[in-house]
Amino acid sequence: MTPEVESPSLDVIVIGASQAGLAIGYHLARSGANFVILDAGSEIGHAWRSRWDSLKLFTPAQYSGLPGMGFPAPKDTYPLKDDVGSYLASYASRFDLPVKLNAKATSLTHTADKYLVRTTDDAFRADHVVVATGPFQTPSVPPVVDDPDDVIFQIHSADYRNPGQLPDGEVLVVGGGNSGFQIAEELSSTRSVSLAVGQRFPALPQRLLGKDLFWWLSGVGFMRLSTDSRLGRKAAKRDVLIGSSPKKIRRSGVVLRSRLTKVVGRRASFDDGSERDVDAIVWATGYRSDFSWIEIPAVKGPDGAIVHSQGVTSAQGLYFLGLPWQHTRGSALIGFVKQDAAFIAQQLEGRLKHPATLVASDTDRI
Repeated sequence: MTPEVESPSLDVIVIGASQAGLAIGYHLARSGANFVILDAGSEIGHAWRSRWDSLKLFTPAQYSGLPGMGFPAPKDTYPLKDDVGSYLASYASRFDLPVKLNAKATSLTHTADKYLVRTTDDAFRADHVVVATGPFQTPSVPPVVDDPDDVIFQIHSADYRNPGQLPDGEVLVVGGGNSGFQIAEELSSTRSVSLAVGQRFPALPQRLLGKDLFWWLSGVGFMRLSTDSRLGRKAAKRDVLIGSSPKKIRRSGVVLRSRLTKVVGRRASFDDGSERDVDAIVWATGYRSDFSWIEIPAVKGPDGAIVHSQGVTSAQGLYFLGLPWQHTRGSALIGFVKQDAAFIAQQLEGRLKHPATLVASDTDRI
């Protein structure tokens, strides 16, 4: 049954309750806005808790906090993914942020002078919307496998948790980013592993001359490098390996291979002409954006990507937060999204109609 849309609207709907959504929620709560944060997960931090078991941040604790609350871990330690989930939950609780769970946004439309967000069970209206879902919703797997009999075990990094999920035998990890290198290194302690890398990325050490990498990157201004500059636009086109490298992965016993071109049965072929029989494939090949639920054509380019300037779109009142290189290298990183969140909060300043300290409650549901 389609929900009726009759109740008074909110000032702001935030879609997504991970680091970006909570960061803008902090500013909205301080401003006295009447708002709600919708999240598809069953608990705050669900997206982090759902990653592989050994995942840890490559930003140290002192560079991993959201506005108003530092990360509760010693300096120069690297929080595990469950630590991040717990931190996000504590953050939402500390600032009493109005998060509604199990509320996946299924459509965003603009009707009359309001935005309408529908979820499976509800509908919400607001003058402004901040989409903070991040860019990566759908796991991506290249169409190179011809395996009608399913003789090879396959799993995407989105579903990978630990080596125990994989059968014994030869494992091929596909993907040359941080996830591919980290998963390949973990698997190499118990299995024979190859890592297929289609594109080589620059590799940076986690620590240099006794200092964490992000101490150096922040000090030289790299984390403030923006897409407004030619250098920033160039840097945005390439990923960077942090704490991993081809040399290091080879020391773990992993065999580096070139781009995977085809898999027939158990036989994997690579673009340098080499071949290898494999028993399992881990696809660390990233994600695709899926903004098909946003039914506002004006904010999308020909390829379906969101068109924005520092998170501000041409649709008045519609903003994005947490996109990679939304403005700087840190835009999608937990400890640096606060800069973009503050900017979006500034755009909203003066537009809100409710100066009193109101927060969204069940009575705001429509």
